[in-house]
Order: sequence, then structure tokens, then C-alpha cells
Amino acid sequence: MGDLAVGARSGHEGPEERPENRQDPPLTPPPSEQGRGSAESAHDVPGASVPGPAAEFAAGNPGEPAPEPADDGEGDGRAARRRRRQTRSFWKELPLLIVIALVLALVIKTFLVQAFSIPSDSMQNTLQQGDRVLVDKLTPWFGSEPERGEVIVFHDPDNWLAGEPTTTPNALQTVLSKIGLMPSADEKDLIKRVIGVAGDTVECKGTGPLKVNGKPLDEPYIYPGNTPCTVDELGGQFKVIVPNGKVWVMGDHRQNSLDSRYHQKDKYRGMVPVDQVVGRAVVIAWPPTRWDTLPVPDAFDKPGLSSAMATAPGAVGLAGAIPLVLWRRRRLLARDSRVSATSTAG
Repeated sequence: MGDLAVGARSGHEGPEERPENRQDPPLTPPPSEQGRGSAESAHDVPGASVPGPAAEFAAGNPGEPAPEPADDGEGDGRAARRRRRQTRSFWKELPLLIVIALVLALVIKTFLVQAFSIPSDSMQNTLQQGDRVLVDKLTPWFGSEPERGEVIVFHDPDNWLAGEPTTTPNALQTVLSKIGLMPSADEKDLIKRVIGVAGDTVECKGTGPLKVNGKPLDEPYIYPGNTPCTVDELGGQFKVIVPNGKVWVMGDHRQNSLDSRYHQKDKYRGMVPVDQVVGRAVVIAWPPTRWDTLPVPDAFDKPGLSSAMATAPGAVGLAGAIPLVLWRRRRLLARDSRVSATSTAG
């Protein structure tokens, strides 16, 4: 049976062969095992060199992965040293990063934007006590002056905050407020709405409405239940003309705001010098539930609101130029007459 199986496998169909005379053809291993067979046979030959796994991979034996180098701990040591160097580098650079961040914050606070906290209810409901607003400090550097309707922050002109309770900040709050990372806690600043600018006539009679240059203002931002003007002897009734370099300010909570109306006996007569204005409040930044912008209300876009005095310099200049032009014209005519007479005589 075994001979028949071998003959069938080898393809011989002749007469039966004796086992001692039969020669089996050499079997060729499949391609996937040729390399492995040669390696195994080499182990049986004395003195034969045995190719390693890397040599087999280099010889193009597919299916044999490249061997991993022996891990003697040196690779882990290099990685650990690299991590230590990176850690030391970070801690060395951290002070420099902090200094750069503080300098940038100081520059931003000084020239661009500063945060302020609302300490009272004088601007309700536009602003609530505890709100944080961001104030634009850039545009004043380019000569921009406050305009009607803007909400501005300004330094105390003449002891407006006398008698008001103030909080004493701790050392950390003082440092952070100096660089603009916290609202100013020790500066005596106020926040109000600009009602009149240089040349405007602002007046209140009875309970209102408030008038600017004779035009009544429709003020939807006033605290509900308040009247535009108050009837009292302390300054609720007034008629003022705003001088150059000054603005007239009032709070939106008219019956709870000690604004320009109640400081008409100070050295500025209730006005706020423009050079004392820190900047315009442009947005409510905190708390997140009150994020909003602070635009100029439409009430201040009314036609004819601009004061007559605002155009007075141009009118005065034109009136002064007319006589000068007429005088020069008479001189030119007189000279032309003399030249003509001389030519005729010649």
C-alpha cells in the first residue's frame, strides 16, 4: 500500500518496483518554507554560518518581521533625560512668560481696554450693581471726545464721591487692578451718560422732558417709574450751557443719581472736564447672563439736536472774512483805475 501511494504521488505508472530498487525524487519544499528549510539544514552542517533574522529580512524573506533591537535600558535612559531637560526648560522659561503676560496686560490696560466694576444703582436698568464693563481707552488717544448718549467712565472731578463708602483692596487685588486683570478698586471713578457736549444748552423744567438745545429727548433707558427731571431744590431744575472742554452727565436712574445736577456749586459747576474722561464703556463683560453692548440710543440722533454754538465759530469766521474780502476788492479796483489812468495819459 505504501508503494502504491508513493507511485501515485510521484506520477510513475510502470510495473511494480522493488523497494530496494526504487529511487524517490527529491521533494521541493514550498516557496514559503524554502528559506526556513535552508536555514534549518545549515544548522546540521558543521562549520556552516547561520544567517540571523536580520539577514533573512534583508534577503527579502516576506513574512519575517524585522527584529527589534535588544533593549538594554539605554533607550529608556535617553528618553528620561530628554523629559528632564524639557521640564527644566519649561520652569526656566515660565518666569519670562509671566513677565511678558504682565507687560502685555499693562499695555492693554493703559492704552486699549480696561475693566471697571459698577459700584451703585445710579445707572439702572442699563447697568446693574456688580456688573463689569469694558472701557475703550484707545480712541481718546487719537483726540476723540465724548458724544451725546455715550456711557463714559471718568475720574472724580471735584469730590463727587465724598462720603461714599469705599472698599480697601488687599495686596493681590491692588496688583491685579494695576495691570488691568481686575477692575480698579482704589481709583475714584464714576460712570454716567453724556447728555450735553460743548455748546449745548441742557434744561429741565418740572418733571420733564429733558431738553437739549430746545429739543425734548425721548429717553427709553430711564429707570422705570422715574421722571426725566426731578422737582427739588438741590439741582433738579436747571438750565446750563456746556462750555468748551466739558460735558454734562446724568445717570439713567434719575431719582437715584448724584450727577452733574447736584454738583453745580463745585469748581466746574457740575461739568466733567474732557481730560478727566477715562473712556467710553462699550460692553457689559460680566456676568455672562448680562453680556451686551452699550450703543448710543436713537434719542440722540434727532435732527436739529446739534447746538447753534457748535456752528458759531464757522459763522463768526465767515462774518469776519466778508469785510476783509470787500476791502481787498476795493484796493484792487483802485489800483486798476490808477493803472488805466496812467496808460491813457501816456
